[in-house]
Amino acid sequence: MRRIALSYAIVPEQPERPTQPVLLRNPMMDVLHAVREQGSISAAARQLNLSYRHVWGQLKAWEAELGQELLLWERGRAALLSPLGERLLMAERLAQARLGPQMESLRAELERAFALAFTDPQAGSSPTSLTLYASHDHALGELQDLAARKDAQHADRTLHLDIRFCGSVDAIRALNEGRCSLAGFHTQPFADAGSLSARTYRPLLKPGLHKIIGFARRSQGLMVAAGNPLRLRDIGDVARLQARFVNRAKGTGTRLLLDELLAQAQLDPIDLPGFDREERSHAAVAQAVASGEADVGLGTEYAARSQGLDFVPLTHERYLLVCLKSALDTPPVQRLLSVLRSHTWQAHLNQLPGYVSDHSGEVAAMKRLLPWWR
Repeated sequence: MRRIALSYAIVPEQPERPTQPVLLRNPMMDVLHAVREQGSISAAARQLNLSYRHVWGQLKAWEAELGQELLLWERGRAALLSPLGERLLMAERLAQARLGPQMESLRAELERAFALAFTDPQAGSSPTSLTLYASHDHALGELQDLAARKDAQHADRTLHLDIRFCGSVDAIRALNEGRCSLAGFHTQPFADAGSLSARTYRPLLKPGLHKIIGFARRSQGLMVAAGNPLRLRDIGDVARLQARFVNRAKGTGTRLLLDELLAQAQLDPIDLPGFDREERSHAAVAQAVASGEADVGLGTEYAARSQGLDFVPLTHERYLLVCLKSALDTPPVQRLLSVLRSHTWQAHLNQLPGYVSDHSGEVAAMKRLLPWWR
């Protein structure tokens, strides 16, 4: 078994977050991905800002080390990855997607640690921190970057969001147990009072104890291969055509959504091939479909578009934040509310695939943002 060594780099601050950040870089995987995408070694070299000779030499060195070919190439024909090259690339991309939320949290924690180290104690202020346990969501990463962005006129307003991704139910439990200041969860805005969502969340939320904060509305649906070759339209089609399904873990809001969709279609979990295969994030589900290991998964439009997949929308759900009423007037929460209400944030959110601003930064009664609360 090959051993893996991890590393990281400190880079200059960037005004915009990369659309598809690669949290762990590996030169061989970068080359394989570029060749697969471009169809030639020379085009891959240009994409990576490397010389043809350098890329060719690296490929030959890696093949010698591994004892197998990574490329199938003949002069005048498109370069293709060998079966080993395909397996290595897909395995690495899937591992990255599975561990993405944890690596993103580690990246944020390292950035906070270095921000504190670079802060001159004599200068006074340091970044304000707010711990957030939340269901995995790509827009939260964007919010984290915006909140931490330096403001020359308001240096004291810098906010570090310490995000720990977990399931929606686990996030609210963490809030109730005092392990965080804020929790993020998602639910169907038009579910009735007897729905599974209502029965799951109602015991965890107390009107006199909690405050609900609007964040966003996002599109969830079926993530399928480009062109939707099986012509899937809903969860019933997945069962009828026995499409290979990839699931999310118990305790996540997306798993809760699937349970509701199955109940509405009068289906059982056993009707979905692959129901027991679980992934930790929307990105990992999307990667499993992109790699051909599954035909379909339930997830966000953002994750599907990021992997070049087609997307069949099924619902527009509401993503919400919740905090203790006693924490609402604290400086970190007030700073977060200010960011959420800003035109800069809401305009940025509306540009993300599958997202739209929805009561962003509004502190509202539960029955306003959770209609099934009645």
